[in-house]
Amino acid sequence: MSNNNNHPLGEAPWGHVIFSTGLGTGFFPWGPGTLGAFMALAIWYGLYLWLGATTSLTLVTAGLIVVVTILGAWTSSVMERYWGEDPRAVNIDEYVGTWMPLLVAPIGDHSAITMLSGFLGFLFFRVIDIFKLFGCRKVEEKIHGGWGVMLDDIAAGAYALVFLWILRVLVFIPWANDLDAVVK
Repeated sequence: MSNNNNHPLGEAPWGHVIFSTGLGTGFFPWGPGTLGAFMALAIWYGLYLWLGATTSLTLVTAGLIVVVTILGAWTSSVMERYWGEDPRAVNIDEYVGTWMPLLVAPIGDHSAITMLSGFLGFLFFRVIDIFKLFGCRKVEEKIHGGWGVMLDDIAAGAYALVFLWILRVLVFIPWANDLDAVVK
């Protein structure tokens, strides 16, 4: 995230403003990145409730990641012309970073375990993104423009995905299997 938190927000095309600020969550004064990431989690959870833990959910989530990454890089570049480099209010990158670990969050028909898994994916992403762990800071420093805005969060999301996948294999799937054995 940039250090231009007090940069004046000039007038910009409204469509870019709405999209780049994650439906306005970027204007929240305390933790706009976390609020944007939480909104992304809520969107994903709504999709989970609608589609279930299916291949369709995984494909829709992957599609959102690809489409929002491309559109996010474009809109972030546009917004930098109006609001300066990596503006704080632009948080569409948080959506993509949040959705990445959620690719492995669904645990079959176990909605409570899926909710916990999804929330932990969100937390892993936010911690890695906030503290710029595992080289994410280097991505942010070396790549500028719209792609720079997006790629550090993609890197953080990729690390969160790996951590959640490990937790899934070691904890959540065995837990779900134990629950299934009790029910039988």
